[in-house]
Amino acid sequence: MLAILGFSPVGNALIIPLEHRFPSWDAAGGAPDGIIILGGVIDASSPGNQIGLNEGAERLAVIPDLARRYPNARILFSGGSGALMGDGSAEAGAAARLLESFGISRDRVILEDRARNTVENAVFSKAIARPKPGERWLLVTSAFHMPRAIRVFRKAGFPVEPYPVDWRTRGTEDMMRPFAVMSDGLQRSDNAVHE
Repeated sequence: MLAILGFSPVGNALIIPLEHRFPSWDAAGGAPDGIIILGGVIDASSPGNQIGLNEGAERLAVIPDLARRYPNARILFSGGSGALMGDGSAEAGAAARLLESFGISRDRVILEDRARNTVENAVFSKAIARPKPGERWLLVTSAFHMPRAIRVFRKAGFPVEPYPVDWRTRGTEDMMRPFAVMSDGLQRSDNAVHE
């Protein structure tokens, strides 16, 4: 079973429908009022004053461009600590430092630092953002996580527009592409099954 999940294209076949559930965001509808970035990308326990990022770092990497294109949009980072044990540090503080290093003014940034999962991201973000009817809020998260995130935000009564990033495949052309390294296939399968 490990060999099948690790080397075969099963992981790709599982994740492609998730990644391609929502297309790339279309800017033709006008400027967003706000941009929500979901956490899960910062290792707040990095040594010293460094900010460690994981493979989902594109969630933050797209923000400087969005902030420049939409200077009136509020930017909300939602991420507490997902640690099950111990005293995990919230991602939000590190995200604030990183966004400031990108040249984004601190007064544009809203921090939500209590969420431990996607449901709490939605509930706490709505409470902080207090979106008004007709406002457009982008939700920035990994493409494979987007279907579940959109569903959760809508259930919480926060209508958001998907802005998928961090694509793991190129689309259906990867449907039959096997993995050369077992751990890559296992990770892809794990991500898809989790979603």
